[in-house]
Amino acid sequence: MRFRRTVVLVSGALLLAVCSAAPAAALTTMDPAVARDLALVRAATAPFKDLAKAQAAGYPTATPPCLSDPMQGGMGHHYVDRAKVDSLVDVEHPEILLYAPAGEGKSKLVAVEYIIPYRILPKESTAPTIFGQAMKQSDGLKLWYLHVWAWEENSAGLFADWNPAVKC
Repeated sequence: MRFRRTVVLVSGALLLAVCSAAPAAALTTMDPAVARDLALVRAATAPFKDLAKAQAAGYPTATPPCLSDPMQGGMGHHYVDRAKVDSLVDVEHPEILLYAPAGEGKSKLVAVEYIIPYRILPKESTAPTIFGQAMKQSDGLKLWYLHVWAWEENSAGLFADWNPAVKC
């Protein structure tokens, strides 16, 4: 009985973390499994709001270019931990952290991205899933991918590629 209560309390705390950061409208339509996974990725990446901590954990120290599209918005800087790039996608261990410029030379964590290169899982394969979503294909980059806007609200959607609020 004690174990079950602990699991319920931990699950409740994770869901509360998601609820406190998500807009009210999103909560009424969010699948409970997605809300759980969102809470897990937020808990796992919360320390990486500090870019120096992400870099100490294996994400690159060099700042990659900030990606943006004049019509759709931005993605931000993609910090790829190459040690995590393999055949698996794990909610709590995203391969990429996305940071957006926050003014005064600072960056803020806005999203995560999960990837599997075609050299590991060929393009003709069944799409891998994470967050209950089939991963998308980027033939130009030769990989499967999925963005999750875990830390920045995105009017285009939780799993959209671009965020109109992100500016490079």
